[in-house]
Amino acid sequence: MARARWRIGTVVMACAAALASGCAGGGPAGATPGGNATSAAPARPAAGSGQRSLAARYLVIAKAGNARLEIDFDGLAHRDRNHLAAAKADLRDAVATERLFDRRLLRIGFPPAIEATARRLYRANQSRAALTAAAATSGSLRDLHARQPALTAANRPVEQAVRMIRRELGLPPPSTG
Repeated sequence: MARARWRIGTVVMACAAALASGCAGGGPAGATPGGNATSAAPARPAAGSGQRSLAARYLVIAKAGNARLEIDFDGLAHRDRNHLAAAKADLRDAVATERLFDRRLLRIGFPPAIEATARRLYRANQSRAALTAAAATSGSLRDLHARQPALTAANRPVEQAVRMIRRELGLPPPSTG
């Protein structure tokens, strides 16, 4: 049982890192739509005020999603790691946060090329949210741990889409710290 409790922390930390950076991809504190105080110029400069406005709207939902996920996964990693019911509640809240981010993302009126990337991010996030929702139905800590490989694999397409949309918006890559 102690080993299973330790494993939930591993599952949670893997999910937390990927969800927090992958879902919203918020930049470091002080980031602006065209860059941030500590990084070099973005991969592609913003095309103008319209592009900066889209980037700013994206960052608003990204930061809100990251803030909520940080709360959920801090709980999972620390106070709830030995408590299945509490861990499941945090996972359900993370799913709700992911889906809210996705709905808000689709409401941004991106130009067609960026819209395609936004839809790719939406689909990847929805797939990952479905796996997280399934993890939230785990009947034991051992069952939750068994879902780790699928959850970890689901992060990769989200992270790729986040990097792409940020590049297209003229934003720096997401922080990985």
